[in-house]
Amino acid sequence: MKNQKQALLFGGATVLLWSTVATAFKLSLREMSPAQLMVIACTTSVLVLAVVLTLQGRLKYVFSLTRRQYAGSVLMGLLNPCLYYFVLFGAFDRLPAQEAQPLNYTWALALAYLSVPFLGQRLALSDIVAGLICYSGVVVIATRGDVLGLQFSDPVGVAMALASTLVWASYWIINTRDTRDPMVGLFLNFLFGLPFIVIFCLMTDGLPTASGTAFAASVYVGVFEMGIAFVLWMYAMKKAENTSQVSNLIFISPFLSLIFIHFILGEQILSSTYIGLVLIVAGLWVQQGGRRRSLKAAQP
Repeated sequence: MKNQKQALLFGGATVLLWSTVATAFKLSLREMSPAQLMVIACTTSVLVLAVVLTLQGRLKYVFSLTRRQYAGSVLMGLLNPCLYYFVLFGAFDRLPAQEAQPLNYTWALALAYLSVPFLGQRLALSDIVAGLICYSGVVVIATRGDVLGLQFSDPVGVAMALASTLVWASYWIINTRDTRDPMVGLFLNFLFGLPFIVIFCLMTDGLPTASGTAFAASVYVGVFEMGIAFVLWMYAMKKAENTSQVSNLIFISPFLSLIFIHFILGEQILSSTYIGLVLIVAGLWVQQGGRRRSLKAAQP
């Protein structure tokens, strides 16, 4: 049954969790590599999702798919979690959290642009304007305010942060054709992706060994970023009477995240981060507003 108050509660809880994960990434990456973090987080996520499916009585659906769907799970698993989190954690490993986190929020814009060649959709004027605003914010953050000099703080890290948005957008575009139950699909993607992550880790950095803080932060990433947050957001969307009202909560997350980054990680938040983040969020707001107007105009 629809219940807007419950939807907002679930959505608010999700946004709060999303606001903490950038800090958890950095706490883990202080003592381990991106691949080692992926091993712990992905293993934890598989266990959490298995428990959720069991409690919901939906674990049986894991064993009722076709061979083609299982093969698809392997390919989707290579995309997410394997490629996506390797690139994302790589960006966080190279950049301060206050820079990597806002750049990753441009994935919604990447989704709109990739939908043109892959889904045959048209770009609206709001998408173009949003792109100009958002990516000007990216330049401000990436150059730490030296916009005219265009001296990027870490070109590889910035490239990885932006590449993660393309991988994530590609994942969701492919996901539009996925007929599996969303929770079952996510569980199988992580389950089939995990062996590849472990093998890669063994071939490069070796299995993770970390202190209690880094290990706990990695488990936190697996429980919340890769597990519970997805479940809560699904419930928020199912309960919502007004989905745009719930979706707007997302814009709070990057600003909350800066609070955790400052007080837990001890990063001094630069003025360029605030300016760039405001531009990115403003651009996404323009894009979302344009989409809503287009949907209303299309209604009879």
